Amino acid sequence: QVQLVESGGGLVQPGGSLRLSCAASGSIFRAYAMGWYRQAPGKQRELVAVITSSSSKNYADSVKGRFTISRDNAKKAVYLQMNSLKPEDTAVYYCNADHELLQGYDFWGQGTQVTVSS
Repeated sequence: QVQLVESGGGLVQPGGSLRLSCAASGSIFRAYAMGWYRQAPGKQRELVAVITSSSSKNYADSVKGRFTISRDNAKKAVYLQMNSLKPEDTAVYYCNADHELLQGYDFWGQGTQVTVSS
């Protein structure tokens, strides 16, 4: 079992930056691929970025070059640095932990709101 708590969301102007954090507790953190997803009003949840246990990273095309995902296994934390934010980045951002070897070990945080507006 993994518990995830996101923080760092808020209101920011277009072109600004935010850093989201996700603190994990419970299971062996390093065995999980960690991801950030987002869901805007009226839209489906979508993958933003993922980092595997070996720190391989993948990003949605819409955030490449602007967002950076990282993890700290010692602190059981994953981060999302978001730069050059756009209004279309407005969404609730969710942290996800997905065990890389075991099926069904997939956990979500409660989400943190990011609003990009002038």
